[in-house]
Amino acid sequence: MRFRQWILPGQGSGRGLAIVPTTRAAVLVALAAPVAVVIAAAAPGAWIAAPALGGALLLLVFADACYAGSLRDVRLTVPRDIEVGAESALTADATFRFGQRSRVDAAVVLDPRLAPGGRAAFPLGRADGAWRGGFAFTPSRRGTGKAERFWLRWAGPLGLGARQVTQPLDEAVRVWPNIGEVRSPALQTFLKDAQFGLIARRIRGEGTQFEALTEYQPGMDRRRIDWKSSARHVHLYAKEFETERNNQIVFAFDCGQTMCEPVAGMPRIDRAVSAALATAYVALKGGDRVALFGFAARPEVSTPFITDSREFHRLQSAAAGLDYHAQEPNFTLALATLAGRLQRRSLIVIFSDFTDPTSAELMIESIGRLVSRHVVLFVTMADEELEDIAIADPADMQVLAMSVTADSLLRQRALVTRRLKQLGVDVIEAPYSRIGTRLIDAYLAIKRAGAIG
Repeated sequence: MRFRQWILPGQGSGRGLAIVPTTRAAVLVALAAPVAVVIAAAAPGAWIAAPALGGALLLLVFADACYAGSLRDVRLTVPRDIEVGAESALTADATFRFGQRSRVDAAVVLDPRLAPGGRAAFPLGRADGAWRGGFAFTPSRRGTGKAERFWLRWAGPLGLGARQVTQPLDEAVRVWPNIGEVRSPALQTFLKDAQFGLIARRIRGEGTQFEALTEYQPGMDRRRIDWKSSARHVHLYAKEFETERNNQIVFAFDCGQTMCEPVAGMPRIDRAVSAALATAYVALKGGDRVALFGFAARPEVSTPFITDSREFHRLQSAAAGLDYHAQEPNFTLALATLAGRLQRRSLIVIFSDFTDPTSAELMIESIGRLVSRHVVLFVTMADEELEDIAIADPADMQVLAMSVTADSLLRQRALVTRRLKQLGVDVIEAPYSRIGTRLIDAYLAIKRAGAIG
């Protein structure tokens, strides 16, 4: 994660400096108004006391703000690159020349994809002679957001008057796909189980490609015994196989309206991208070739096949270009375009979702055309909210009606997945938190079975 630090000196051009009353001063004014009314009613001749009281309060606010001191400098640290769904923070450090301060606050105007409401407000606390504070945020969508303006306000010792400075910013914050699963220790377990190391080597004992004969040892699968060679040499020999490499894997993303709906605060497509990138990393380590394909009303992102894990960043950059669309996807055009670009048998992993069989009909038909030439794996996220509604206790008629409707929708989803399986499509339907591991498991099982090559 990279950061950019903005240093705003105490005196400089382009910065607005103002003295403003605090909330405490406003409360005192509100309390003084009834007192002034009582004085005017009880002693009309003493009306001059009301404006005198207001003037004294105004003078007190001004004096308190002046005693707060002047700003020496403030440093704002903004992250340059962060991942969607991963917590990050921006920090501010301020130093002052003289005076005393009861409170220091900062605020930054941000893109709404970075912080809810597009505003980050946070207090600064005193530490080592300076004032420091930070604001933690979790970006909800990929793309490039901006930090546009920065405010700093510090109040005097009485908390009645405050000084405030503002500074325009033009800092871009790039939000990338989340690849936390790639860095996780769990992924290393998958790599170890698949016998994929960082050193290129031939892998024997699995797969379907014949490698050599070896002496049969107790514990080996008896189905691997080569009976003809054993009879010829009057000794038991077993076949060794080499795991196939150089397979083509394509991750196809539906960027339509349904996939842009949030799941636990993050769009479904971003959950899918994280799972796909983790699986792509495993595939690249295993010697396979990986490409990304994104579509909505028309194909939008199509990468060439990546063959080296050192070029994994190219897949991450391409995934960052998958946009969000409030429209229905065109499966017919997209999958026909993808099929036309593939010159050999490949594993096509399709990430999509559906709400009813009618909207899924064209999707099923288009996927059915791919099955004859390619291995197709369909990945969808289980609708946990719908499942909770379906099993809710029928406390009243409204809850009962919602439960019946939810159960009907779940049955329709089951019908669609059953039809896909009948076509020969492998289907993964799991909660978003387990999509990544389920996908890697399915990829390794397909690879070991030699179904791609």
